[in-house]
Order: sequence, then structure tokens, then C-alpha cells
Amino acid sequence: MAVTAERIALQRRRPIQPDVVLYESFAGNGVLCNPEAIFRELLDDPEHARLSHVWAISDPTVLARFEAEFGDHPRVSAVRRGGVEYWRALSTSGFLVNNATFPPAFGKRTGQVYLNTWHGTPLKLMGFEMPDGAHQSANTLRNFLSADFLLAANPFMAERMYEQSYRLTNVYGGELIEEGYPRIDRQRLNPEQLAEVRAELRRSGLDIGERRVVLYAPTWRGASFGSPEDNIDALVADATAMQAALGDDEVLLLKTHQVVHGFAEDRPELRRMLVPNSIPTNVMLGAADALVTDYSSIFFDFLATGRPIVFFTPDADDYADTRGTYMPLDELPGPVTADPAEAVAHVARLLGPADGSAPESHERYAEWAERFTPFEDGEATRRVIDIVFGGEREGYRVRRARTDGRKRLMFYLGGMRSNGITSSAMNMLSRIDHDRYDVTALTPYFKAATPRANQDRIDPRVRLVMRMGGMNGSKFFQLRRRVRDLASIPLLPGNEQWHDSLWKDEWHRIFGSSRFDWVADFSGYSPFWANLLLQAPDTPRAIWLHNEMASDRMRTVGGRRPMQRSLGLVFRLYRGFDALVSVSPRLTEVNRRELAEFAPPSHFTTVRNFPATSAMPSPEHRISDLLWEDEEPPVWMRELENAERTTKWFISVGRLSPEKNHARLIRSFAEVHAEDPSARLLIVGGGPLQSALAAQIVEAGLQDAAFLAGRRNQPVSLLVAADCFVLSSNYEGQPMVLLEAALCGLPIVSTAFASVEDALPEPTIRVVDTDDAALRDGMLAYLRGEVPPSRLEFDDYVADVSVELERVLELGDPATPTA
Repeated sequence: MAVTAERIALQRRRPIQPDVVLYESFAGNGVLCNPEAIFRELLDDPEHARLSHVWAISDPTVLARFEAEFGDHPRVSAVRRGGVEYWRALSTSGFLVNNATFPPAFGKRTGQVYLNTWHGTPLKLMGFEMPDGAHQSANTLRNFLSADFLLAANPFMAERMYEQSYRLTNVYGGELIEEGYPRIDRQRLNPEQLAEVRAELRRSGLDIGERRVVLYAPTWRGASFGSPEDNIDALVADATAMQAALGDDEVLLLKTHQVVHGFAEDRPELRRMLVPNSIPTNVMLGAADALVTDYSSIFFDFLATGRPIVFFTPDADDYADTRGTYMPLDELPGPVTADPAEAVAHVARLLGPADGSAPESHERYAEWAERFTPFEDGEATRRVIDIVFGGEREGYRVRRARTDGRKRLMFYLGGMRSNGITSSAMNMLSRIDHDRYDVTALTPYFKAATPRANQDRIDPRVRLVMRMGGMNGSKFFQLRRRVRDLASIPLLPGNEQWHDSLWKDEWHRIFGSSRFDWVADFSGYSPFWANLLLQAPDTPRAIWLHNEMASDRMRTVGGRRPMQRSLGLVFRLYRGFDALVSVSPRLTEVNRRELAEFAPPSHFTTVRNFPATSAMPSPEHRISDLLWEDEEPPVWMRELENAERTTKWFISVGRLSPEKNHARLIRSFAEVHAEDPSARLLIVGGGPLQSALAAQIVEAGLQDAAFLAGRRNQPVSLLVAADCFVLSSNYEGQPMVLLEAALCGLPIVSTAFASVEDALPEPTIRVVDTDDAALRDGMLAYLRGEVPPSRLEFDDYVADVSVELERVLELGDPATPTA
């Protein structure tokens, strides 16, 4: 049963229980890894006898085994992960310990202490360096930012994985613990413990006798965690081949990834070698005489034993291309091979004879052990407990995340639709001085292809944080918030405590302990996101105004005004922002005048849009590249790219929505075409009026002269091929397409919206009145040769806009004016 935000809110109203510890490992798959090691040490420690311990478990078999061991213990209990009791424990436990991630709905409360131990030093690339890393890492990054402590087995893990791969440098507000891994303590088996592990293996049906154990522990390499059986056939073949190649003195045992174990149990070929889940991985490592693995982080743990490691990597080339590794495989601390029999031969050589003669050692083994297991002395668990549960710091390796002195900026980018705001955001993020600024972009977590594709265009130097899950809080307070919104009386931070609590909880659910020096709502159209950004602690705030906002609020589509209420709420939140940023000087004047009741005049300022480098004409731009998959070249495309054509092509690019007034453009063009039949019109873009405009073209008899191209990615090749750009808008901000048209050297005809005069640095646009006849006359003037090409000096323009942007980014400096 799904747990609603209301149920979570009910649990969150309960007081924190400071003496309760909640543990979770691998999404409840078992009592495993570092959380298990910490749990067992705490449970046996008389200094922490006050603590009660709760395990989140999702597997019924694991739960039964847990209850068999701890069912009578007065301070130990379990909850079903995802159930009501789970959310109660997650919302009220004083300490939270996880080796992976809590669900997206989780938000750490004030008074809770969250230790994230992660589950190993990685060889595989992690975080933003994975394929599709921003999406893959979204909830992991959120958990890391929420954690009070992140545990690192070694400096590499702290610096390379946490700070670099997950980009925690500058923004993580918790502490990094570099004291070794508690789970590795469990590898130190005394003779009695070793004998008991081997006895349990025999009780599980594994015929090991007195032979040396070669543990095969591959990582998960399937296509999807949702389809773990994809990996099983290859696993069966590899393990069987290794087993067949072993001598009489060794036995092969298989330890699978958590997501694979259940499927491996169903295969008869694997049952006789499969290590049961009842034996913790690190206990099994302590009992193994040698390890065969591939890219699994398990080998870093095994380095602490001093025993040999062989790397079996039959898919090394593919894996390097699709996932990648931090270190080249030929630098690993053991032989690397793609042949299972050869892997076993390497094991035999490194183990040496069974009679105890001196084995060989690998040349890099000692170096790697010193680098990656420097703190594994069997006391890591004790040190971590001292720090997290005892509050100790003196003499321990605990530190804050690194900072590099850059100013920390955060932009909310909006819905990531293929429109001018998204293009403007992409261009700006690529032009910010990343040597001076550490930049974070906030977006929703999208599943749809188009916004995800646009997210992929974000400059790779930008840290992308995605909002996952829903807003927590009781239905009563959420209803109360919505009633205030419906009454157009939104509250600002500090107005009422219940309202502040809702939004602060949501801010911290997304960003945890992160701090920013400056935040901006770059979208500027949503009261939800504007409210959220107003919760940024103690920092200047800006909001972008991409249009004549008062006119946009009253825009009518299909007889409705879809933004009247939402923009009205945004306007009332303007008083909470320090800068209201319009995208042209004239637009700043218009918005300052029309929105005067919502913000002081001094808060209105200007930052013009940056053009994209890709908008500059190039021989690489080909019209045929704009075809969608399996699309045949339409008639207009074939004619437009015909080098010998005699037709003259007007082009307009923009969303097919009322404010663009393409209907006026079509009417005016009908008269132009009547006078000059060689004239053509191409309208590029998609939107709600597409069907109506198509019908208008047919009704005017212009099917052979006016064309709707639909939405096309990067339409600069169409601009290069066309002859004159024409814009028919009622109002605009600073249209990106005018910059692009000027970069392509096109003559431009445009209606006289308020900010058109400074849409380009030089007054080269032929501006006409906002009626059909004036627009017609402007297009005819082009056909007569009376409209010269527009020009844009790219480097000079970018330099000027960069100065405007940096003036706003330095908001808060008394020496920096905002207007």
C-alpha cells in the first residue's frame, strides 16, 4: 500500500526519539554491510545500552531470520520497509543509518542524525560521471546532501567519489568521516569464527570439505535492476567454467549482487556453489582464500586480508564505454583476464601450493592496500560509533567538505520544455564564468523524453539537482495554503509559522544542508517554485521576467486565461525578491511601470539573453539534419534547400500561441503572395494553435506557399537557408530568434512590441505597426530590397551581456547597483 504524504505528515508530528536508531541496508534487502556492523557493535556496547534498534526489512525471508535471532531482544525490532511503521520510525528515530538511500519522500527532521555509510569504495564511475548520471544519482545526491555524516573507507572515496563525482565540494554542509569501514572489521575471523563459517557453508549444502575457498563475486552487469535475470545465463556459464578449471585443492563459491541472488537460487547449476545470504559478505571475504571479481567494490575490502585477487572482465571494452572506471583495468592489483580458465590459473599461481609453500604476490598489491585500506585495523566500527553516537572529534579523521572559494549560485530552470526560456537558460549556463562561480541548477525529476533531452543539454560543469517525490505536510496545512493562494493572498517567509514550516521542510527535503550564496527563479512563472526559492536561507534572491508579464498574465487561449491566477500569485511574491530581471532595457521599463504595486522600482534590472554558439551559421548546418526519425523530406524542405530556387522565403520561428499572433502573419502574407507569387512563408514551432493555423492556411488557399514546419531542434540551418525573418508578436521579451536571425545575417521585419527597439544592439530591424497592412508592407519592402540584413557582433554582444549578468550575480555587494 502506498504511503501518502498525509501519513508521513502524521508521523512527522510525533516527537523525535533520541535513543532510537533506525537501520536500512540496500533498500531493506537484508541486515547487511556497514549498518549491520555498527548495529552489532552498538548492541553489545554497555556504554550505549540506552539505545533501541529498529531494522527496515523488505524481504520476508530476511525478516524471519532476523526475528529468529533477535525476536526476544527487548531493544531490537523490525519494520516492513514502506509500511506505516516504517515511516513512523524514519520520521521519529533520533539516528538514521543507511548504506544506500531512503525513498524520495524522506526528509530529515531537525534533531535527527543521519549517517550514510555507502556500500564500498567504487571502481566504477559514480554520480554525475555515470551515463545519465544526473538522473541515476538524483535520489542519492539528495540523501548525501541530507546526511550529517558521510562515511569514507579511505581518502580516495571522500575526495574522488563524494566531493568530485557527486559534486559535494562547496555545497555539502555535513561532515566526512575517514576512519575505515565497519564492515571490513568483520573480515578478521579468529580460528573459531572461521570454523563456524565453513560449517554454515556445509549446512547450506555446499561441498567444500577442507579445500581452499575461491570466492567469485561479480558485480551486477545487467541492463536494468528491474530485469536482473538478464545477467543469469552469463553468470552460469562463467561460474561453471571456473569451477571446471579448478584443481582438487580449491572449491569455487559464488557470491552474487543483491539484485541477482533470488534468480541465482532458482538455477540448479548455481545452487551447489551459491553462498547463502545468511552469511554477510565481509564475513565470507574473511573466510575466502582468494577472490575473483570484475568491477565490484568488494575487492577494495578484500585488500585488507592480504590475500590474492584476480579480475575476470570478459566485457571490459563494452563496460568501459558504457559505464567506465576510475582506474584503468591494467593498473589493478591483480591479474586481469577475459578467460575464466585463465582466471583460475592465476588464482592457483597466486595462492601457491596447498602445502603452505610461499605464494607469489602481485606487484601492485601492497601499493593498493596502503592507498585504499589504510585504516583497516579492526577498530573502524568503534571509531565511527565514537564520532556519530559519542560526539567525539579530537584525534579522529572528521572534516568538512572542501570549498574552493567560488560563489555558490543556484538557478531554478523551469519545466525544460523546448522553448525560449529553456534555450536562454542553456545559453546563460554555458556563458557563466565557472572559474568564479559554482553553479547548481534545480529542475523537476522528469520521465518524459523532451524535458530529459533538454536537461542533457545543461552545461556539464553545472551541478543538477532534481526535485523528486511530493511535498510533505498535513492535508490541513496544505489546504490552508491553497485557500490562501486561491484568495490571492500568498504568504512571504516569516509571515506565519505553519506556512514557513511547510516550505522550509520542502527546501531541506531537496537540498538538505546545502547552502547557496545567491539563488534565482530563472523560469519566473510558477508560484510553487517562487515560494520554494524564497526559503533559501540568508541569501539574495532574483527572479527572471521573460516577457511583458502583465500582458502574459492576461493571455487568452481557447477562451481562457490559464496564467491569470498563477502569475497573480507570482506577482505578489515579487516583494520577497531582491532583483526582478527583465531581458531587455525597454522590457525593464515596461515591467517596472506595470508591476509597480508589487516591488520597489530599484529592484527591476536588466540582463539580456545570450545567443547560443550553435546559432552561428556554419557549413555543418544542413536542413536534412532537422528531419525526425523515419520522416520523409517534406515539400517545403526540398524546395528550400534547392540551390537553384527562385522563390523568396520568409521564416518565423516561435511557439504557436496567441501572443505570437501567427494568424496575423498568415493574413498579411496572403496579400504579399497575391502581389508576388514567388514569395513563400515557413513557420517553425509547435503549440496549441497548430491546428487552427493549418486550417487558416488551407482556407486562404496558401497550401503551396505557406507551410507549418512543426517543432525542429536547432533550426539555425533553416534560418541560414531562408531569406527574411518576420515576427508578428503582440508582445515579447527579448526573442532568442532575433539574435539567431541576426547572427545568420537575415533581414528582419517585426511588429512593434514594446521591447523590439533594443532586441538587438543596433537598430537594424524593420519595425512596423501591429496591424495586417503594416506587416504586409514590411514584407513587401523586403522584396523590393529596402530591408538590409541585420548583424550581430557575437563576441562584443556576449561580453556586454556578461557584464549585465555579473552585476546581478554580485547582488548583495553594497558597491553593486541592481538597476
